[in-house]
Amino acid sequence: MFALITIASMLATGLYQGQIREGLAGVLLRIAISFVASMILTSLIFYLFPGVLLGRGIMAIAYFLAFFMIGTLRSIFLELVDTSVLRKRILVYGAGEIASLIDAKLRRKSDRRGFIIIGYILLPNQVCKIDKCKLISSDSQLLTIIRELNVEEIVFATTDINFERSVDELVGCKLNGIEVVDILTFFEREAGQIRVDILESAWLVTSEGFRQSKIQNSIKKVFDISVSFVILVVAAPFLILTVIAIWIEDGIKSPIFYSQQRVGQQGHHFTVYKFRSMRDDAEKSGEAVWATKTDSRVTRVGAFIRKTRLDEFPQILNVLNGTMSFVGPRPERPQFIEKLEKEIPYYDVRHMVKPGVTGWAQLLYPYGSSISDSYQKHLYDMYYVKNHTLFLDCLILLQTVEVVLFGKGAR
Repeated sequence: MFALITIASMLATGLYQGQIREGLAGVLLRIAISFVASMILTSLIFYLFPGVLLGRGIMAIAYFLAFFMIGTLRSIFLELVDTSVLRKRILVYGAGEIASLIDAKLRRKSDRRGFIIIGYILLPNQVCKIDKCKLISSDSQLLTIIRELNVEEIVFATTDINFERSVDELVGCKLNGIEVVDILTFFEREAGQIRVDILESAWLVTSEGFRQSKIQNSIKKVFDISVSFVILVVAAPFLILTVIAIWIEDGIKSPIFYSQQRVGQQGHHFTVYKFRSMRDDAEKSGEAVWATKTDSRVTRVGAFIRKTRLDEFPQILNVLNGTMSFVGPRPERPQFIEKLEKEIPYYDVRHMVKPGVTGWAQLLYPYGSSISDSYQKHLYDMYYVKNHTLFLDCLILLQTVEVVLFGKGAR
């Protein structure tokens, strides 16, 4: 119980994210916060279930030893994570436009903690889009190059099947224990997104995922309802304080909730509920407008509840009435959908699942207020639609606590 609660607390403070960029001081602060949360939860369990007896002295020793050991292991990990020791050695098979996406989209050191690019092989009749110093001579047999450079994986980065080099070389590498993945699968694994700019329909058909079943949907519904009741009980004091704060700022006769039409599963429209965070006349012109970073329409209370995500809590009503799930792509307004579907490939795929209060895109990309932002978030939403499971939902829900604690992506 101690281990599970502590690990869950560390998940909720973002300590298991692959792209965490804080130094040792930031990591130790997160560990301390997670341990305080773990102590509170453990104490609560002892209070609710008196039969679970464990001496306070033993618990103090356990937390002290755990903090020391985890802090030590984390410091060692931070020293090793950016070296070649823990990274997979990768050769990119192709050096054209598609291969150049790796350098263009995975630029930061934190993006490449799982791999190191040994080099690129320029294929015949390809226009080189890679810095030539990164190219590897292809005069030798591919398997020979792989063995000389100690390559562990080949990323197949081309859609052109009419190249002169025989695919038999790739088959030979595969049969000799070298992993071969296409660039879409590579981005899915390393970045948690699906690149719709190079996505082909055949890949959607042959790749795993996009599972839908009555059993899976029923389990998710039970999960949503259970989580809704738990959160309502825990958050009740904060919800009451939010109502009081809105009344104090705008008067007791001012509306507490704000409702809006959104597009849900299978394209059906529904009404979403939020605590009102803007002035009553926020859209007096009648035209739908995206919220901006310094939006003058947001009230003082509204700015706080947006930052802490308290404005989203009334959406629990949508979860209970079945129009939303706790985890899924954020529902968009009908006024924006038509334009977004024209501008963003496969945008309608997000409507295959229920929209969510939180989601994969909300964890990995800040608040969006433009078509460009919507495009970037869609890459993550596609990943969720393809890979959604109850386990992934639990991970997202836990990590959403970090978003609330540190105000990430709020607007």
